[in-house]
Amino acid sequence: MDLVKHVRYFVTVTEERHFGRAAARLGLAQPSLSQRIQRLERELGVRLFDRTSRGVELTEGGRLLLAEARPLIAQADALLGVAARVRSGAAGVLRAAVPPELGSAVVAALVGGFRERSPGVRLALRELGAGLQLAELRAETLDVGVVRHPVDVAGLGLGEVLCRPYGVLLPRARESDDGDHAHPDVGPPVWLASLSGLDLVLFPQQSAPALHAETLAVCRRHGFEPGSVIAGQDPEFVDGMVMSGTAVTFASRDRKLPPGTIWHPLEGEPLLEQVSAAWQRGRQDDPVVRLFAEVVESVLTEQGGMVPVMETATARHTARPHPAYGYTV
Repeated sequence: MDLVKHVRYFVTVTEERHFGRAAARLGLAQPSLSQRIQRLERELGVRLFDRTSRGVELTEGGRLLLAEARPLIAQADALLGVAARVRSGAAGVLRAAVPPELGSAVVAALVGGFRERSPGVRLALRELGAGLQLAELRAETLDVGVVRHPVDVAGLGLGEVLCRPYGVLLPRARESDDGDHAHPDVGPPVWLASLSGLDLVLFPQQSAPALHAETLAVCRRHGFEPGSVIAGQDPEFVDGMVMSGTAVTFASRDRKLPPGTIWHPLEGEPLLEQVSAAWQRGRQDDPVVRLFAEVVESVLTEQGGMVPVMETATARHTARPHPAYGYTV
């Protein structure tokens, strides 16, 4: 027996004090309503009504139960309302993750944009590397993530893959006089091969194995053979190694520069940061997941200066001023 539904019938009869009027209000036949009230009485073991010539009157037991019935219905309605909001994406908790070094402005815009568009959903955001994100997505301890490619996306749904070129962070002493004087923190483009012999500070291999291998493969193809590859993710350590003059690291244009360093674009844009939202493939129709993916795409485009990968591939065939960086590609 659906107890809440039968208690609703009981409350309606008490309000109408008449089975016929209550049945009409509930859209039921009067005999059907009478049978349901009788079933509730049997279930509770309490007679709820006395029939009179003018309708029905509550018994003493009925009056005592009515005092509890109305709060029960109110709580049931509240529960159903919350469930509806969760289904529609208007309430609940979304467990999400972003990769390290996505950028403080991007993270802030992502959190703010999601909160603005879905104020009833709490965004439980963490920083996780691609390997941990994929493991947690598949274990269903994470609802949605932001991952850098290449990664193993088997069994996952993806938002649009967006990208921006990586440059290289070098000590300012290497800057030449022909740098971009309109952008004093941007040096002239350099070839990857010109970095040979310097150490390369790169994120730990275990955090994103496929991306780590692809980055080193691109370096080799373009003539950059690092003296050694140093695992580093803490910005203080990475910056210190670059400032020492013995190592370089790859970074996007919006990276915060430590004193005495300068960001250089790489000739030909051989390295691209490629990012997208990712989720369990079966959750593509989840409104909250869809909303998060939309916010990610919007923020990465507007705050991160990213563009779709296919657009970048097409643009490489035509030299043009880059709108964000002020140099020609």
